Amino acid sequence: MAFVRWTVGVIVFLALLFLSLQNADLVTVRFYHWFSWQAPLIFLLLIAFAAGIIAGLLAGLLRSARLKRQLTRMRNDPGHASATQPRTPLDER
Repeated sequence: MAFVRWTVGVIVFLALLFLSLQNADLVTVRFYHWFSWQAPLIFLLLIAFAAGIIAGLLAGLLRSARLKRQLTRMRNDPGHASATQPRTPLDER
């Protein structure tokens, strides 16, 4: 399994390396007429990629926090806990 992980990592690294070597041209980013910035295309692509990863991680973190709050609330609710536990023959006596 470690071999597969290293192999995939090396392939992704080489793909990004070749992508960056082919896209080293300067591009201009303009925000209306207020701001303009020149940077290599690969740099801007990596910024966009990193922003997407951060947005995905934040969305997952928010969902995880919401589910943890819901689970804690359900565990602390005495009426809900008895409804979710299976009934046994001893409970019917």
